[in-house]
Amino acid sequence: MTPPLAGKRVLITGSSKGVGLAAARVFVAQGAQVVMHANTTVASARAAAADIGEGVLGVIAADLSQPGAGTRLFAEADALAGGQLDIVVNNAGIYLASEIHADDADWHAAWAQVLQVNLLAVADICRAAVSAFVRRGGGSLINIASRAGFRGDDGDHSAYAASKGAVLALTKTLARAYGKDGVLAYALAPGWIDTRMAPQNAAGLAAARTEIPIGRMASAEEVAAMCAFLASGACASATGACVDINGASYVR
Repeated sequence: MTPPLAGKRVLITGSSKGVGLAAARVFVAQGAQVVMHANTTVASARAAAADIGEGVLGVIAADLSQPGAGTRLFAEADALAGGQLDIVVNNAGIYLASEIHADDADWHAAWAQVLQVNLLAVADICRAAVSAFVRRGGGSLINIASRAGFRGDDGDHSAYAASKGAVLALTKTLARAYGKDGVLAYALAPGWIDTRMAPQNAAGLAAARTEIPIGRMASAEEVAAMCAFLASGACASATGACVDINGASYVR
Protein backbone atom coordinates (compact mmCIF):
# COMPACT_ATOMS: atom_id res chain seq x y z
CA MET A 1 0.00 0.00 0.00
CA THR A 2 1.33 3.43 -0.96
CA PRO A 3 2.04 5.67 2.08
CA PRO A 4 -0.43 8.58 2.27
CA LEU A 5 2.24 11.25 1.83
CA ALA A 6 4.43 9.48 -0.72
CA GLY A 7 5.98 11.92 -3.17
CA LYS A 8 5.19 14.98 -1.05
CA ARG A 9 7.87 17.51 -0.15
CA VAL A 10 7.28 19.52 2.98
CA LEU A 11 8.70 22.49 4.87
CA ILE A 12 8.01 22.34 8.62
CA THR A 13 9.00 25.45 10.57
CA GLY A 14 10.12 25.18 14.18
CA SER A 15 10.90 21.50 13.77
CA SER A 16 13.79 21.05 16.20
CA LYS A 17 11.43 20.13 19.05
CA GLY A 18 7.81 19.83 20.14
CA VAL A 19 5.04 19.73 17.54
CA GLY A 20 7.37 20.54 14.66
CA LEU A 21 9.70 17.64 15.42
CA ALA A 22 6.78 15.28 15.94
CA ALA A 23 5.40 16.40 12.58
CA ALA A 24 8.74 15.79 10.86
CA ARG A 25 8.75 12.23 12.20
CA VAL A 26 5.13 11.56 11.18
CA PHE A 27 5.49 13.05 7.71
CA VAL A 28 8.61 11.01 6.95
CA ALA A 29 6.99 7.85 8.34
CA GLN A 30 4.09 8.44 5.94
CA GLY A 31 6.36 8.75 2.92
CA ALA A 32 7.09 12.48 2.63
CA GLN A 33 10.43 14.20 2.29
CA VAL A 34 10.89 16.99 4.81
CA VAL A 35 12.89 20.19 5.10
CA MET A 36 13.33 21.04 8.78
CA HIS A 37 13.82 24.51 10.22
CA ALA A 38 15.24 25.83 13.47
CA ASN A 39 16.30 29.14 14.94
CA THR A 40 18.61 28.82 17.95
CA THR A 41 18.40 25.03 18.32
CA VAL A 42 19.99 24.12 15.00
CA ALA A 43 22.28 21.49 16.51
CA SER A 44 19.27 19.73 18.05
CA ALA A 45 17.44 19.84 14.73
CA ARG A 46 20.41 18.32 12.89
CA ALA A 47 20.71 15.57 15.47
CA ALA A 48 16.99 14.84 15.14
CA ALA A 49 17.28 14.88 11.35
CA ALA A 50 20.05 12.30 11.50
CA ASP A 51 17.88 10.13 13.72
CA ILE A 52 14.86 10.44 11.42
CA GLY A 53 16.95 9.42 8.43
CA GLU A 54 17.00 9.90 4.70
CA GLY A 55 13.48 11.33 4.54
CA VAL A 56 14.92 14.65 5.75
CA LEU A 57 16.23 16.73 2.86
CA GLY A 58 18.04 19.17 5.13
CA VAL A 59 17.90 21.56 8.07
CA ILE A 60 17.74 25.33 7.57
CA ALA A 61 18.66 27.89 10.23
CA ALA A 62 16.51 31.01 10.06
CA ASP A 63 15.62 33.65 12.65
CA LEU A 64 11.98 34.46 11.91
CA SER A 65 12.11 37.50 14.18
CA GLN A 66 14.00 39.23 11.38
CA PRO A 67 11.97 40.93 8.63
CA GLY A 68 12.09 39.01 5.37
CA ALA A 69 13.35 35.80 6.97
CA GLY A 70 10.18 33.90 6.07
CA THR A 71 10.53 34.69 2.37
CA ARG A 72 14.17 33.62 2.39
CA LEU A 73 13.34 30.44 4.32
CA PHE A 74 10.77 29.32 1.76
CA ALA A 75 13.15 29.99 -1.13
CA GLU A 76 15.96 28.01 0.49
CA ALA A 77 13.65 25.15 1.45
CA ASP A 78 12.19 25.03 -2.05
CA ALA A 79 15.70 24.83 -3.51
CA LEU A 80 16.53 21.90 -1.19
CA ALA A 81 13.35 20.22 -2.43
CA GLY A 82 14.36 20.66 -6.05
CA GLY A 83 11.74 23.33 -6.64
CA GLN A 84 9.00 20.89 -5.70
CA LEU A 85 7.78 21.89 -2.24
CA ASP A 86 4.03 21.31 -2.13
CA ILE A 87 3.22 21.45 1.60
CA VAL A 88 4.13 23.99 4.28
CA VAL A 89 3.46 23.52 7.98
CA ASN A 90 3.83 26.89 9.72
CA ASN A 91 4.49 25.73 13.26
CA ALA A 92 7.17 28.10 14.59
CA GLY A 93 5.92 30.62 17.12
CA ILE A 94 6.64 32.35 20.41
CA TYR A 95 4.57 32.85 23.56
CA LEU A 96 5.96 36.13 24.82
CA ALA A 97 4.32 38.28 27.46
CA SER A 98 3.03 41.71 26.45
CA GLU A 99 2.14 43.07 29.86
CA ILE A 100 -0.37 45.90 29.71
CA HIS A 101 1.30 47.68 32.64
CA ALA A 102 4.76 47.57 31.07
CA ASP A 103 6.34 50.83 30.00
CA ASP A 104 5.72 51.97 26.45
CA ALA A 105 9.04 50.75 25.08
CA ASP A 106 8.63 47.22 26.47
CA TRP A 107 4.99 47.06 25.35
CA HIS A 108 5.80 48.06 21.78
CA ALA A 109 8.85 45.80 21.64
CA ALA A 110 6.85 42.77 22.80
CA TRP A 111 4.07 43.40 20.28
CA ALA A 112 6.56 43.92 17.46
CA GLN A 113 8.43 40.69 18.23
CA VAL A 114 5.32 38.55 18.64
CA LEU A 115 3.69 39.87 15.49
CA GLN A 116 6.89 39.45 13.48
CA VAL A 117 7.37 35.78 14.43
CA ASN A 118 3.79 34.61 14.80
CA LEU A 119 2.15 36.57 11.99
CA LEU A 120 4.42 38.45 9.58
CA ALA A 121 6.85 35.57 9.05
CA VAL A 122 3.90 33.22 8.57
CA ALA A 123 2.36 35.65 6.07
CA ASP A 124 5.65 35.92 4.17
CA ILE A 125 6.01 32.14 3.98
CA CYS A 126 2.39 31.77 2.88
CA ARG A 127 2.82 34.45 0.24
CA ALA A 128 5.88 32.74 -1.22
CA ALA A 129 4.23 29.32 -1.02
CA VAL A 130 0.99 30.43 -2.67
CA SER A 131 2.89 32.01 -5.55
CA ALA A 132 4.79 28.77 -6.09
CA PHE A 133 1.77 26.52 -5.61
CA VAL A 134 -0.34 28.46 -8.12
CA ARG A 135 2.37 28.04 -10.75
CA ARG A 136 2.64 24.31 -10.00
CA GLY A 137 -1.06 23.54 -9.94
CA GLY A 138 -1.62 23.35 -6.19
CA GLY A 139 -0.26 22.75 -2.71
CA SER A 140 -1.25 22.80 0.94
CA LEU A 141 -0.72 25.22 3.82
CA ILE A 142 -1.22 24.13 7.42
CA ASN A 143 -0.94 26.98 9.92
CA ILE A 144 -0.71 26.33 13.65
CA ALA A 145 -2.84 28.96 15.39
CA SER A 146 -4.31 28.64 18.90
CA ARG A 147 -7.60 28.56 20.75
CA ALA A 148 -6.44 31.98 21.99
CA GLY A 149 -7.19 33.28 18.50
CA PHE A 150 -10.87 32.59 19.20
CA ARG A 151 -11.36 32.96 22.94
CA GLY A 152 -8.50 35.32 23.81
CA ASP A 153 -5.77 34.73 26.41
CA ASP A 154 -4.78 36.16 29.77
CA GLY A 155 -4.08 39.85 30.13
CA ASP A 156 -0.33 39.43 29.75
CA HIS A 157 -0.58 37.74 26.35
CA SER A 158 -2.79 40.02 24.27
CA ALA A 159 -0.21 40.19 21.48
CA TYR A 160 -0.07 36.40 21.28
CA ALA A 161 -3.86 36.10 21.05
CA ALA A 162 -4.03 38.85 18.44
CA SER A 163 -1.31 37.21 16.33
CA LYS A 164 -3.10 33.86 16.34
CA GLY A 165 -6.46 35.45 15.50
CA ALA A 166 -4.78 37.07 12.52
CA VAL A 167 -3.31 33.73 11.42
CA LEU A 168 -6.83 32.29 11.40
CA ALA A 169 -8.08 35.14 9.21
CA LEU A 170 -5.08 34.81 6.90
CA THR A 171 -5.69 31.08 6.47
CA LYS A 172 -9.37 31.52 5.65
CA THR A 173 -8.59 34.28 3.17
CA LEU A 174 -6.00 32.20 1.31
CA ALA A 175 -8.38 29.23 1.18
CA ARG A 176 -11.13 31.38 -0.30
CA ALA A 177 -8.91 33.27 -2.72
CA TYR A 178 -6.78 30.45 -4.11
CA GLY A 179 -8.88 27.32 -3.87
CA LYS A 180 -9.60 27.69 -7.58
CA ASP A 181 -5.85 27.33 -8.17
CA GLY A 182 -5.56 24.12 -6.20
CA VAL A 183 -4.21 25.76 -3.05
CA LEU A 184 -5.62 24.28 0.17
CA ALA A 185 -5.23 26.09 3.49
CA TYR A 186 -6.04 24.80 6.96
CA ALA A 187 -5.53 26.04 10.50
CA LEU A 188 -5.18 24.16 13.77
CA ALA A 189 -6.16 25.73 17.08
CA PRO A 190 -4.58 23.78 19.94
CA GLY A 191 -4.99 24.59 23.59
CA TRP A 192 -2.16 23.60 25.90
CA ILE A 193 0.20 21.07 24.31
CA ASP A 194 2.49 18.95 26.46
CA THR A 195 5.71 20.63 25.33
CA ARG A 196 8.17 23.10 26.84
CA MET A 197 5.81 25.97 25.96
CA ALA A 198 3.33 24.59 28.52
CA PRO A 199 3.54 25.54 32.22
CA GLN A 200 6.55 23.85 33.81
CA ASN A 201 5.73 24.25 37.50
CA ALA A 202 3.33 22.04 39.43
CA ALA A 203 0.79 24.78 40.13
CA GLY A 204 0.72 25.92 36.51
CA LEU A 205 0.36 22.37 35.23
CA ALA A 206 -2.46 21.65 37.64
CA ALA A 207 -4.31 24.83 36.61
CA ALA A 208 -3.90 24.01 32.93
CA ARG A 209 -5.19 20.47 33.34
CA THR A 210 -8.14 21.53 35.50
CA GLU A 211 -9.69 23.49 32.61
CA ILE A 212 -9.40 20.54 30.19
CA PRO A 213 -12.39 18.15 30.43
CA ILE A 214 -10.42 15.09 29.30
CA GLY A 215 -7.91 15.81 32.06
CA ARG A 216 -4.72 16.14 30.05
CA MET A 217 -2.99 18.36 27.54
CA ALA A 218 -2.81 17.42 23.88
CA SER A 219 0.35 15.62 22.88
CA ALA A 220 2.66 16.89 20.16
CA GLU A 221 2.00 13.63 18.32
CA GLU A 222 -1.76 14.30 18.21
CA VAL A 223 -1.23 17.69 16.60
CA ALA A 224 1.31 16.22 14.19
CA ALA A 225 -1.11 13.47 13.18
CA MET A 226 -3.77 16.03 12.30
CA CYS A 227 -1.23 17.99 10.23
CA ALA A 228 -0.39 14.82 8.30
CA PHE A 229 -4.04 13.98 7.70
CA LEU A 230 -4.81 17.43 6.33
CA ALA A 231 -1.67 17.35 4.17
CA SER A 232 -2.72 14.02 2.66
CA GLY A 233 -5.55 15.63 0.70
CA ALA A 234 -7.99 13.07 2.07
CA CYS A 235 -10.53 15.82 2.79
CA ALA A 236 -9.77 18.72 0.46
CA SER A 237 -13.25 20.14 1.02
CA ALA A 238 -12.18 21.05 4.55
CA THR A 239 -9.97 23.82 3.13
CA GLY A 240 -10.48 27.03 5.07
CA ALA A 241 -11.42 25.13 8.20
CA CYS A 242 -9.82 25.33 11.63
CA VAL A 243 -9.49 22.14 13.67
CA ASP A 244 -9.70 22.58 17.45
CA ILE A 245 -7.34 20.35 19.46
CA ASN A 246 -7.94 21.31 23.08
CA GLY A 247 -9.64 18.48 24.92
CA ALA A 248 -12.96 20.40 24.84
CA SER A 249 -11.51 23.22 26.95
CA TYR A 250 -12.91 25.64 24.39
CA VAL A 251 -15.86 24.44 22.32
CA ARG A 252 -17.16 26.66 19.52
